[in-house]
Amino acid sequence: MGIPGSGLAKGLAVTLRTMTRKSVTAQYPDVQPDLPPRTRGVIGLFEENCTVCMLCARECPDWCIYIDSHKETVPPAAPGGRERSRNVLDRFAIDFALCMYCGICIEVCPFDALFWSPEFEYAETDIRDLTHERDTLREWMWTVPEPPALDPAAEEPKEIAAARKAADKLAAQQATAAAQPQSDGTAATPDTDTTQEGT
Repeated sequence: MGIPGSGLAKGLAVTLRTMTRKSVTAQYPDVQPDLPPRTRGVIGLFEENCTVCMLCARECPDWCIYIDSHKETVPPAAPGGRERSRNVLDRFAIDFALCMYCGICIEVCPFDALFWSPEFEYAETDIRDLTHERDTLREWMWTVPEPPALDPAAEEPKEIAAARKAADKLAAQQATAAAQPQSDGTAATPDTDTTQEGT
């Protein structure tokens, strides 16, 4: 059994400790808070990367992503080719009244069309206004921070290695094509100075 009044003494000790500390007041909204880089504010949409694969809407546990699209026929790129069809995005909306900010939609997107933005000032007086369409989601893309720098000791990504190999191959082909006219003797000879001094 404890000493009578020990709980009161501990409570008073905590109060005395906090009384001696300087209070820190957040001056929001005059001063914006310094948010950590991985803040989950809202979800930004990079519309050009979206292929309407519907993975984000299917994997969302809250079913708060609404996507509408239609198919368009693309003419063949080369003569004799066949026409192809592609999905065109008509609507992409997220209901932030239902969203629980789990980030599954961002993780499952195979084409990097969704990103976390630290933007957090999107409160509304009507809950129905918390469904934001793709125009607003695109504007939030401008607030997405840059990704952290890669580890210099990390292995080079396969995409960059393949692109560099293709660029080197193209440069070698251009150098070979530029060297062929000179080997045929069609290259221009340097002009010689025919003037004589003292005449």
